[in-house]
Amino acid sequence: MKRTNFDRYLENQLKDTEFAERFKAAGEAWEVSLQVTRLREQAGLSQKELAERLETTQQQISRLESPAYEGHSLSMLRRVAAALHARVSVVLEPLTETPKDSVLHEKSATYRTKKP
Repeated sequence: MKRTNFDRYLENQLKDTEFAERFKAAGEAWEVSLQVTRLREQAGLSQKELAERLETTQQQISRLESPAYEGHSLSMLRRVAAALHARVSVVLEPLTETPKDSVLHEKSATYRTKKP
């Protein structure tokens, strides 16, 4: 497959770690929005009909289906999943490299007792 100018541009931008992190987060939000939309459409429901089932507004469903929205709460995703006969699966994966400045536990301390 021939690489486009955009492919080369994106490859260059992904070298910037801050950009790469934002790009990855945007991809995660995009995936959630696509899944919600796909499940709703497979159920044959409009956004308004799903909103009525969830006792919320059509605007809230629209937000959930927006790739730009990153405020998905686990409780709302569970409600959506239940209404669409689906389940929520959250996966937390370790990073391949642990940042040196991250602290997973406290360093052990040396305690000295005073002699009487």
